[in-house]
Amino acid sequence: MDDQSVKALLAEVKRLTEAVERLAGPPPAVNDWEAADCFVWSPARLHLQPVKRPNRVELGLIRGVDHVRDILHENTLRFAEGFPANNVLLWGARGMGKSSLVKAVHADIVKTNGIALKLVEVHREDIATLPGLLDIIKDAPHRIVVFCDDLSFDHDDTAYKSLKAALDGGVEGRPDNVLFYATSNRRHLLPRHMMENEQSTAINPSEAVEEKVSLSDRFGLWLGFHKCSQDDYLTMIDGYAAHFSLPLPREQLHHEALEWATTRGGRSGRVAWQYIQDLAGRLRISTDRR
Repeated sequence: MDDQSVKALLAEVKRLTEAVERLAGPPPAVNDWEAADCFVWSPARLHLQPVKRPNRVELGLIRGVDHVRDILHENTLRFAEGFPANNVLLWGARGMGKSSLVKAVHADIVKTNGIALKLVEVHREDIATLPGLLDIIKDAPHRIVVFCDDLSFDHDDTAYKSLKAALDGGVEGRPDNVLFYATSNRRHLLPRHMMENEQSTAINPSEAVEEKVSLSDRFGLWLGFHKCSQDDYLTMIDGYAAHFSLPLPREQLHHEALEWATTRGGRSGRVAWQYIQDLAGRLRISTDRR
């Protein structure tokens, strides 16, 4: 074989090798638990991406949900200290601080108790990859809260079965160092019309409904969030205004805040925060929470 043929053969081998590497995808990333307290799950690379500056508010700024706040804090603290705790479903009205409460409670426990509790966020579209995530974190030297925000399932979506197995099912079950928190606008995570369709077409309708409802049953705690009253809404406004030192007379502050809520069609923690953002912007005052 002459030199030209050898070079051609080596070039072809190199081309095939590069093609195989592209098909195989990037190698799994190295996960460093000490890089941060919060992570985002990236299933394509089997990577836990550190979040250096999480988007969250201080626990004391979350008003109008004192009862569920205390329950979630106690459940999370027990888990962080190595004692039994429940998976939690935070459900109910939009904009009432469900996801903010999860992140705030986590930050408060890490800061106040000095416990290396980790928070791993899983995007809704990655729920089917939960078994792979649990396989990685089951041997981690820390206790971990796996968190999915705005969790729900649509018609013909079978990813909920992966979640059921991850929560309580399977031979291995949920690792002892893992707890699952989720937020949703629906208590049963599945739309009512989906449950009714299953009931009407099944051989045994009651069994079809039980299959759907059993997902919510995997959560030991259901914490409900309801629309806030005007007093609760104004309490939120006062708390934010005091925290960020917004120099506006209380009467004017309340008048503007109520007018803002009217234009938004309702009162909630999210609407209160959006008003504060607008006010702080007009006053040229920073509200950087991180």
